[in-house]
Amino acid sequence: MDLHDWKRIEKEQLGPKIARQVIHAENMTIARIFLDEGAIVPQHHHENEQVTVLQKGQLLFTIDGAVQVLVAGQALRIPPHAVHEVEALAESRALDLFSPRREDWIRGDDAYLRG
Repeated sequence: MDLHDWKRIEKEQLGPKIARQVIHAENMTIARIFLDEGAIVPQHHHENEQVTVLQKGQLLFTIDGAVQVLVAGQALRIPPHAVHEVEALAESRALDLFSPRREDWIRGDDAYLRG
């Protein structure tokens, strides 16, 4: 058993408008993503299945060309390898669940998020 406390997990600033906290388990990654209004997560894709649970705010997703607005209290599944991008329409906080775990984040191969 592993206990994690978000209050004790370092918040990593990825850019002026995006930060995250991350827990890497054996087979999944859990991340709290903090986005200021106007933040953009540029178009990218990954091998991981992703579920985003929006806890606060409003996000505009474009996934393989389809547009979806996500509001607090909703969850959205992104299939593996789907090309997607996100724009924060308001200050937002999301819980992102990835399976398998984000090996690219562990290696530091996530330049698309930084800057």
